[in-house]
Amino acid sequence: MDREHVFVIAEIGINHNGDLNIAKKLIDWAVLAGCDAVKFQKRTIDKVYTEEYLDSYRASPWGTTQRAQKEGLEFDKAEYDEIDHYCREKGIEWFASAWDIDAQRFLKQYDLKYNKIASAMLTKDEFLEEVARERKYTFIATGMSSYTEIDHAVDIFRKNNCLFELMHCNSTYPMPKEEANLRLIPALKERYGCKVGYSGHETGRIVSTSAVALGATSVERHITLDPTMYGSDQAASLNVRDLVRLVEDIRLIETILGNGKKILSDKELETRKKLRGC
Repeated sequence: MDREHVFVIAEIGINHNGDLNIAKKLIDWAVLAGCDAVKFQKRTIDKVYTEEYLDSYRASPWGTTQRAQKEGLEFDKAEYDEIDHYCREKGIEWFASAWDIDAQRFLKQYDLKYNKIASAMLTKDEFLEEVARERKYTFIATGMSSYTEIDHAVDIFRKNNCLFELMHCNSTYPMPKEEANLRLIPALKERYGCKVGYSGHETGRIVSTSAVALGATSVERHITLDPTMYGSDQAASLNVRDLVRLVEDIRLIETILGNGKKILSDKELETRKKLRGC
């Protein structure tokens, strides 16, 4: 099998903490590292959460309610207009995982190449239909999901003739490395006959690089300027220097894997002549 370019996604998510300057710095690092895309998250707060939940207590830099915290982390049109402009200027793709239909429709105003189904949304049929009807290449995370649930989601995308790529995922933050179960990557590939990537929430790089060695066609990792910053995803994120190292590792592994064909290189032929005399 010919080796493929692994599509590397730097997941900014909500690690910008509502600060456009932080988002731009993370985009800059993703570009420097050689990532293929950056990804954000988009929610319509009043559609995703109940009023009772939003009124409940939560201490944060923005106030003492869940609403204040959620709204503090959410970018709106002005910020996404600037993100769209900045990514085009820097030459990197961007997209976002929507957490409700209104958020997905919000994202349609931008000329994005990709969609993403977060693991939490895999069982939301109406939402899946909305995304699949766009017929954009879609990454589908499979964390927290049974084969029956994945089967159903795949059926929706195939029915709508929407190209997709599954992503093996374990939805714990951070994920213990011993729970990675990376053999699911070839298992998913065999079961569904599609590309399978890896979306990770662990610390460090070894699980992600091992995923590539096992055939992952994409890798998505959360990134942060500082894992000790405020935020639920920060601790399960790569610092930007490790992001650079991860992309270097992935590109090296692509070369190491080769093409699977038995071909003797010129250097090996020289050795053969020396050791075998022919």
